[in-house]
Amino acid sequence: MPSPLPTASVLDLAPVVPVLVVEDAADAVPLARALVAGGLPAVEVALRTPAGLDAVRAVAGEVPEAVVGAGTVVTPAQVADSVAAGARFVVSPGWTDVLLEAMRASGVPFLPGVSTVSEVVALLERGVREMKFFPARAAGGTAYLKALYGPLPQARFCPTGGIGPDSAPEYLALPNVGCVGGSWMVPADAVAARDWVRIERLARAAAALSAGGTCR
Repeated sequence: MPSPLPTASVLDLAPVVPVLVVEDAADAVPLARALVAGGLPAVEVALRTPAGLDAVRAVAGEVPEAVVGAGTVVTPAQVADSVAAGARFVVSPGWTDVLLEAMRASGVPFLPGVSTVSEVVALLERGVREMKFFPARAAGGTAYLKALYGPLPQARFCPTGGIGPDSAPEYLALPNVGCVGGSWMVPADAVAARDWVRIERLARAAAALSAGGTCR
């Protein structure tokens, strides 16, 4: 079983959680090290490629200072495989009762994805207060999350999808947002070139988004 998180909540690990789509598992370790060095210790590896689980396993085994999670988890089998690979949290783009039960049983923190008020209410009924809001920009962005806060202030979110360095502070300023997810600090051309210095620089800028008074 992966070690516990250094905080009580996935949402409090960092202001920005990089979402990685890894094509070559060999890139996972230097990529994670660059992100951690830039001040982003939480790393979500999306299970969208055949290399996803191997990337989780590599980071869990070789970058202990990183808090690696598995994203795009959509089946109970993926939940089990992710935890077995060393994932310390799991994230889904949406949820069903079957998937939610598997996530609860995994023993690690989880963020089920929502994009409607009804989904949020249904999770609150089931005792889940922390969620992924996805796809954030397409589902209504900051205006939607502001509207949710009035009737449902007990729900907290990690918005992901269409968020960049310019819009991230607007999300982070909301009282019901704990962090945001994004991939702007890991551009495909930098990963392809294995330009870890550039990625560390972009990560450092992303980590600094929480430093301003309007960001948190």
